[in-house]
Amino acid sequence: MTAAAHPPALHHLRGTLYAALIPIPLPMKTVTVLIDLSPPVTLIDTSINTPEARQALEAALSALGLHWPDIERVIVTHIHPDHYGLAGLIEERSGASVQMLDHSVKQERLWSDWERQLPAQHQFFAEHGAPPNFGVGEAQTSEWVCPAVRLTPLQAGQQVTLDGAEWQVLWLPGHADGHLGLWQPETELLIAGDAILPRITPNIGLYVGGRPDPLGDYFATLESIRALDPVQAVVGHYGPTMDKVAGRAQEIHGHHLERLDELLVAVRERPRHAYDLSFVLFARELPPSGRRFAVAETLAHAEYLRLGGAVQRSWVDGVWQYHD
Repeated sequence: MTAAAHPPALHHLRGTLYAALIPIPLPMKTVTVLIDLSPPVTLIDTSINTPEARQALEAALSALGLHWPDIERVIVTHIHPDHYGLAGLIEERSGASVQMLDHSVKQERLWSDWERQLPAQHQFFAEHGAPPNFGVGEAQTSEWVCPAVRLTPLQAGQQVTLDGAEWQVLWLPGHADGHLGLWQPETELLIAGDAILPRITPNIGLYVGGRPDPLGDYFATLESIRALDPVQAVVGHYGPTMDKVAGRAQEIHGHHLERLDELLVAVRERPRHAYDLSFVLFARELPPSGRRFAVAETLAHAEYLRLGGAVQRSWVDGVWQYHD
């Protein structure tokens, strides 16, 4: 059946701004792609590089009277596959300007130079106790991204025009080092990407080449969101919108404080590496990709404790061990 036979859920948010819920092969099921019909015609995020996502996005555009060549600008909230994956294809088909925070531009080589980056990823997890072949599966992840060739950096504090209004570019790190948000102060609407989500907590992970304290970054992001106190946020998953945003930010902050307490108790019992500690925070059975996220999030919490002086780490037999 054609994509037109299965159009994605399309929501009119306000004015010329629409949200399409595009299917993705991940537990969240869909990702939000925003479409602004005002010149320059803009997508905010692109979804993932799969045939189903491409067909669904094409159907959403068609329902709004648009085709690939009509897209003039793409703004990427962050460079994870489900948000950045189709950027290169859209750039090729439309000539659109692909824009993201300057922090993301610096890290985008993860996708444009994937094969050269992969050994460092494997070594990183091995140094934190992961078993051999822990990185198996990234080949599929790389196929989910068609990287753009030309990237235009945006700066925090910069203004961009959407829906006939000026929006402030925000830096909301934690889930991704270069996570971008957009804030419209008159309507108090936040385009949040995955910086805050209504049903799950965004993964906060430490990865090779990333900022040293992603959880500390995320606590600052949550405080920024609480201070803005948006009337509504457009979110990357389980949306397209959510209310009571500041309250949700407070809930997520409390969740991570509980995780830190759990981890501290485990480290005080005996020295342990991050792979082992990941089973403390994520005890249920997980597929390999899920366990990688679990280890990365465990590392983010362990490093937050270490940088704050609550725990230490030592190099023991080729692996980092956390201890009190």
